[in-house]
Amino acid sequence: MEKKFDRNTFGRRLKSMLKVDFRRIFTMPLLYIMVGISFAMPVLILVMTTMMDGSVSVSPQTGVETVIEGFDNTWQAIGAMSGAPMSMDLVGMCNINMLYFFIAPLVGLFVSQDFRSGFSKNLFTHRAKKSEYVISKTLVCFVGSALMLLAYFVGTMFGGAVSGLPFDTGAAGVIGIVMCMAAKILLALVFVAIDLLVSVTAKQKTWIAIVGSLCAGMLLFTMVPMITPLDSTVVNVTLCFAGGLVFSIGLGAVGNRILNKTSLV
Repeated sequence: MEKKFDRNTFGRRLKSMLKVDFRRIFTMPLLYIMVGISFAMPVLILVMTTMMDGSVSVSPQTGVETVIEGFDNTWQAIGAMSGAPMSMDLVGMCNINMLYFFIAPLVGLFVSQDFRSGFSKNLFTHRAKKSEYVISKTLVCFVGSALMLLAYFVGTMFGGAVSGLPFDTGAAGVIGIVMCMAAKILLALVFVAIDLLVSVTAKQKTWIAIVGSLCAGMLLFTMVPMITPLDSTVVNVTLCFAGGLVFSIGLGAVGNRILNKTSLV
């Protein structure tokens, strides 16, 4: 009887790569630190701004008085309504959109560790192809980013309850806020794709990966409030999903080409 061996297909290799990456990221202290910070940030922001609301600060240079304005509603920590002017004050900047910058160190440290330890070189030699590596890292880092965004959302509700701010959904409604969170999570895939491309280019140079990812992310950051307003609809979710796919496929192909054309050290 002839013995048959299972073919090492693309699906099998990718599944194996995903299992390895998911096991690695969920055993990394970095992920839990980032998720913990994501939970604590809105709690501290909402409590502190509520305590400081109405207080006056005086500039020692000009003598100009500035009245500090806090949040009027808990959901302002998630975002602003569509059509609202972009504000550079405390309330306008201290929201969940800050977490898109946190994706850079998550991806950069996760990828650079592969190249510093020699894991990637051994992996590409014996187990996986570079395209599977890029796909696996994109999916795993996207899951890590989604956990950070969800932790911020939970922290926002906890911080709103502690600070005594209202939870009135207003014109956005519950559905709008749910759609807003779905859009923001899907939009994270765009930033993951950008950060992954920068990271596989920088390889073991972690600081270049993080700084480069932050600089690249800043180019899109101003668009985030417009794409994912608090009163998001299915249209916003669809646009974020389509954008995530386009960026992950397009930049993933570029990253795969870079890995094929450059040294692994």
